[in-house]
Amino acid sequence: MNVFLANEQDLSVDEARLSSLARHVLVTEEIDDSAELSILCVAPDHIRELNMRFAGNDYATDVLAFPMGEDDQGELILGDVIICPRVAEENATQMGHSLDREVETLLVHGTLHLLGYDHDAKEDKSRMDNRLLEALRSFDGSEV
Repeated sequence: MNVFLANEQDLSVDEARLSSLARHVLVTEEIDDSAELSILCVAPDHIRELNMRFAGNDYATDVLAFPMGEDDQGELILGDVIICPRVAEENATQMGHSLDREVETLLVHGTLHLLGYDHDAKEDKSRMDNRLLEALRSFDGSEV
């Protein structure tokens, strides 16, 4: 499993833990060992630009997921999960939990999107939310 993480913003994030969590999700979802996933932590202006360009939304969001597919050699490149820790910090404050917990939740959420999970329909949302909580719990070995 190849997980690449780049932190291009000023808030501290536990890069090693995030990479481990991403690998954990891929393993529990039984994704091929040769798969690649990229995680990018960016500033609000960067994610706002991406959100506008690709989704038509002119605001900074907390997470975006960009699926890829196979490369020329048939290797599975899952795609990119783009996280904005500054927006996550605002979310965490509103929800009464830590920035680390929020960023980890966003990472799992974005990764699940790359794996085909969605939350448009009520039952799809329930399935995705349950899987997200299962992934976090089994990674920590504790309640979320």
